[in-house]
Amino acid sequence: MAAPSYCAPGLWVRGSGQCLGSLFTLVSKPLCSAAAASRPVDAQRLAERFRAQKEKQKAKEQVPTNPVQRRVRELARFTEQLQRVHPNVLAKALSRGIVHQDKDLVVINKPYGLPVHGGPGVQLCISDVLPILAKILHGHKAEPLHLCHRLDKETTGVMVLAWEKEVARQVQELFRTRQVTKKYWAITVRVPVPSAGVVDIPIIEKEAQGQQQHHKMTLSPSYRVDNGKLVRVRTSRKAHLAVTQYQVLSSSLSSALLELQPVTGIKHQLRVHLSFGLDCPILGDHKYSDWNRLAPQKLSVGVLKKLGLPQSKARHIPMHLHARQLVLPALQSGKEELNLVCKPPRYFVHSLRRLGLEMPSQDQDGDEEASQPGPQ
Repeated sequence: MAAPSYCAPGLWVRGSGQCLGSLFTLVSKPLCSAAAASRPVDAQRLAERFRAQKEKQKAKEQVPTNPVQRRVRELARFTEQLQRVHPNVLAKALSRGIVHQDKDLVVINKPYGLPVHGGPGVQLCISDVLPILAKILHGHKAEPLHLCHRLDKETTGVMVLAWEKEVARQVQELFRTRQVTKKYWAITVRVPVPSAGVVDIPIIEKEAQGQQQHHKMTLSPSYRVDNGKLVRVRTSRKAHLAVTQYQVLSSSLSSALLELQPVTGIKHQLRVHLSFGLDCPILGDHKYSDWNRLAPQKLSVGVLKKLGLPQSKARHIPMHLHARQLVLPALQSGKEELNLVCKPPRYFVHSLRRLGLEMPSQDQDGDEEASQPGPQ
């Protein structure tokens, strides 16, 4: 049963069980007189009581004094806010993060925590607001924009949209035939050895056994070590070819900034290759930091100290994977290729500084627009 609208003091807050409980208690008490039966429910009084309860609850919450912990709290609320924000507000926020626009394409800087497609538990996603975004950019008669590819919910950065369905198909074909150059930045826990190389290990989806049964992508190697020798093994038919080039841009004793270039485009490829192939999981990747468990990422004492966080707060750390650059071949003869670049979000830059990692000078400030905790 949906909560009455007067229970909510703001547009983004839904009625809680407590508010419904108060209302149920009021309307279910035995009626003592005809006057009580005819008395209307005082909506304003209920709303004021609800506000008072919320303020009391907020007063009990301790505000972290550490600025990093405050930022982590903001990011923890960010995804929840995105799922409650009005589609018009979200579309306007996306329009402010446009990286490139022409008669064929619109390129946005995808924010953290926003799904591209709908699914179980998803109330709002990018595909839902494409008709609104098109109207903001081209007026009320504009046709909806079309998705050309996808990014994970927790990944930020370059995302390409097309005005026409045929152009979208053309771009999708470029992705499928590996004609698009893709570069990502990732902050990893630990430093890969060697500092540059290629991970060429097939990937397969399997069910992970543990307290919570769940499915994950994992490695399906073509070789195994037998008495110090490499022996080729039969790979599963369900395994997918997966190749990732990587290079360390900056490193410390316990972490690194990597540039990643996926040659193939398998689901969660970068996350799996880094975590299970190089033993260097992405900071904030709580799904692939452990094979058998679905639990917050375990971080070393040194990393936690640099971030200024206790292990109990590690579950709020966002995944530090950023789609930094796309190079699209020319869509028509006589045109030049498109070099699309997005600066990393501010939380990414802050983590680099806290971990003692350096970033190429052109991106020292990070992307202010993409770093905001949510549309206001």
